[in-house]
Amino acid sequence: MRVFPETIHFTGLNTPVGIEWSARNLDVVGVIPAEIEGAFFRAVPDPAHPPMFKDDIVLSGDGMVAKFTIRGGTVDYAIRYVETERYALEREARRALFGQYRNPFTDDPSVVGRDRTVANTTPVWHGGRLFMTKEDGLGYEVDPDTLETIGRWDYHGAFTSQTFTAHPRVDPVTGEMFFFGYEADGLCSTKIAYAIADRDGNLVREQWFDQPYCSTIHDFAITENYAIFPIFPTTADLDRLEAGGAHWAHRQDLDSWVGIMPRYGKVEEMRWFKGRPGISAFHLVNAYEEGDLLHLDLCLSDTNAFGFMREAGGIQRDQRDIGGGLTRWTFDMAKPGEAYEERLLGPPGDMPRLRDADQGRPYRVAWYLSMNPQGGPPLPGGPVGAAFNALLRIEPGNGRIDMMGLEPGMAISEPVHVPSAQADHEGWLLTVVDRQTGLVDFQSELWVVDAGAIAAGPVARVPMPLPMRAQVHGAWVSAAQLAAAKARQPA
Repeated sequence: MRVFPETIHFTGLNTPVGIEWSARNLDVVGVIPAEIEGAFFRAVPDPAHPPMFKDDIVLSGDGMVAKFTIRGGTVDYAIRYVETERYALEREARRALFGQYRNPFTDDPSVVGRDRTVANTTPVWHGGRLFMTKEDGLGYEVDPDTLETIGRWDYHGAFTSQTFTAHPRVDPVTGEMFFFGYEADGLCSTKIAYAIADRDGNLVREQWFDQPYCSTIHDFAITENYAIFPIFPTTADLDRLEAGGAHWAHRQDLDSWVGIMPRYGKVEEMRWFKGRPGISAFHLVNAYEEGDLLHLDLCLSDTNAFGFMREAGGIQRDQRDIGGGLTRWTFDMAKPGEAYEERLLGPPGDMPRLRDADQGRPYRVAWYLSMNPQGGPPLPGGPVGAAFNALLRIEPGNGRIDMMGLEPGMAISEPVHVPSAQADHEGWLLTVVDRQTGLVDFQSELWVVDAGAIAAGPVARVPMPLPMRAQVHGAWVSAAQLAAAKARQPA
């Protein structure tokens, strides 16, 4: 019998499910627009076994890759575990063997030196391949049709970093993917590997540099000419890990930094800009250039949003008291010095979504999740323990904000964007919405929302027959892209 700790990381929307299943022709309420043809992939952390330690967290859960296949207005669904080395070892042992979050010194002796990643954060599509990623290891390639795990991906041995980011950026014009790995040569290292893969998925460049201190770099950004690396003071310490402590601890007194280099240049050309101490952001909306000015829009907070990272640094803050909002940083690349300008664009929130075509370019609109006080108390769940209950649409140029608020007792996960063939249409958003139906019971639905008219609510809903664990990130892959998948081609 599987018995999990009675903590926020294993209850509410975080209640483990651990079921691989599939279904065809799910019920559709409303009509799915005909131009939505493809697959919505979701990364779902879901522990296959109770943890070794009661203070384990959501982000340690084994990665599951979920897939909504939409064609001709019909919807199929499937979800499978990503068969990482860690998952395979624990499946054979029928119990957890890996210890605390990102701390190998707490593992069972039988798995010393084995791959710890759970590949549970972001589905990444590039060069005709689907990868499941988590930034503490390499990505795992997954067959986009069957969801079978193909294996660890290191660009046929060309990529030398031990880690691969969960947030690469794909240029919509060149098709290149820009990415990095931090702690690239081991625990608590300051080394970052910065790399580029061409549109066909071949590694064409890799170079390494040092960050000011070992921080968690969850996301980065590109423009047409630059790569941007924000550094926030959530730090790792080898002595703390060896003593059985937390991998990450936030430092409220430590300065933040932003490294900016020519995206096709050399790391020696990196410029460092100094920011306010103690601030934090996990997700960036976009970056773009305006003459000599470089704008970076990000979901900024005045401290780390994750309770376990704050508390490891001795910071006791109620989640509701954390300040911040959607923020724009502007760097004048023609001026010397390490200063930059900052201004607020929108309310607090996270999990931003941009049109793929706007990546690294000036953009008119973006979407992100937030909290609506009128929606009642948030449902327990998600990585920070409180789920979002509103979807925002923002036009950064004029400040216009629209909202799709949910009813009390509901939660929403990060959306994906599906482009429209109509030039004057903003496209569609796909998102999973949860509703509490009992003390410990929840009902999930896939919603299809008009991206330009979110306040109108969904144009179609797909009720799910089984409970669904909350996702981290998702990706939309069109039917045309799926048809050209590398996994379909003969070896």
